[in-house]
Amino acid sequence: MGTHGIRWAKAAVAASVGAAALVLSAPAHADVDSDFANELHSYGIYGQKDYNAWIAKIVCKRMRTGLDADAYEAATFLKTNLHKDSSEQQVYDFLGASIRYYCPDQQVVLDRLAGKPAPPPADLLPAEER
Repeated sequence: MGTHGIRWAKAAVAASVGAAALVLSAPAHADVDSDFANELHSYGIYGQKDYNAWIAKIVCKRMRTGLDADAYEAATFLKTNLHKDSSEQQVYDFLGASIRYYCPDQQVVLDRLAGKPAPPPADLLPAEER
């Protein structure tokens, strides 16, 4: 086998190992809904996995579109859609988990609730300055 053949073989082995690593690691976090349900269980929140994931995605959409302007409004929506015996703590735990799993871009909603200042606005690009 010449030098060219050895390089090709090494590249093929490296590609195979890389592909195998991807395939084997994918199932660990392939099902976000199951991971979300497992976190909810740690808060004592149970119910159908698909329903809870659906509600979480809806609350994210409501925050993104401005329908729920803050965590209190999002929690009010959740309170009416979670099990009637859910505590206020569970409602906010659900909200936090929803944001972590489905809309991390909405973390600012929880930060405001905790009294953390909002991050400073990004500098304008030259094309945006007027």
